[in-house]
Amino acid sequence: MNPHSNQPVSFRSLLKSLWQHRDLIITMTKRDVAGRYRGSVLGLFWSFLNPVFMLLVYTFVFSVVFNARWGVTEEETSTQFAVVLFAGLVVHSFFAEVLSKAPGLILGSSNYVKKVVFPLEILPAIALGGAIFHTAISLLVLQVAYLFFTGIPPWTIVLTPFVFFPLAILSLGLAWMLAALGVFLRDIGQFIGVIITVLLFLSPIFFPIDRLPEEYQILILLNPLTFIIEQAREVLIWGRLPDWTGLAIYTFFSTVFAWAGYAWFQKTRKGFADVL
Repeated sequence: MNPHSNQPVSFRSLLKSLWQHRDLIITMTKRDVAGRYRGSVLGLFWSFLNPVFMLLVYTFVFSVVFNARWGVTEEETSTQFAVVLFAGLVVHSFFAEVLSKAPGLILGSSNYVKKVVFPLEILPAIALGGAIFHTAISLLVLQVAYLFFTGIPPWTIVLTPFVFFPLAILSLGLAWMLAALGVFLRDIGQFIGVIITVLLFLSPIFFPIDRLPEEYQILILLNPLTFIIEQAREVLIWGRLPDWTGLAIYTFFSTVFAWAGYAWFQKTRKGFADVL
């Protein structure tokens, strides 16, 4: 394979590549997840402990130190607030994990670029797979906390994959774009760290949107995480059906963006070997 040759950019080629290399994606995702905890005493158990620690710390800081409340009921407890807060954090953590990895995907796999014939376009899919695994563990922690503090979780939790699906597509598109940019612009990794922090505090994670003055609510609504966070709470906590129309529209635009990110990656990949 000539690394300088033009690569297919059609939507069909995108789907074909992901399907054709599905076994490789799954295998490398498992290796990536296992490699993260290799050498540690607790191993994969850290994937469960990390969200538990995160839940405890944010609960203490915002419900005890700042005495924050969501305002769902007058008798709202700190544990109820923690569950609502954690649902938003799970969404943000999923998005943040993919974005933080994306700029270094090609830089950290230069041997695939230079030495062997390898489908580089699946690297963002592998990063997405790792994020899905850790998100699934965090959702399990959330449901255990809900069961312990509130009661039996609502049946609508089975709809959670439908809520995360459009965000996964958007994340994949951004990963393709950032992975390519990271090769030519090394500062992009530092910039993404800032963006992730901004998205955290401009999301309805620690407060409901209606707590803000109307002139500032537009900042929260422009955040791509806002809609998904609210829909996640609908199915995970409030026991209500999601906004199917909104999810369909979100999925459509996420798919278009993912295709654009894939096309950008394929157009620029012929320059990877020269830069690396």
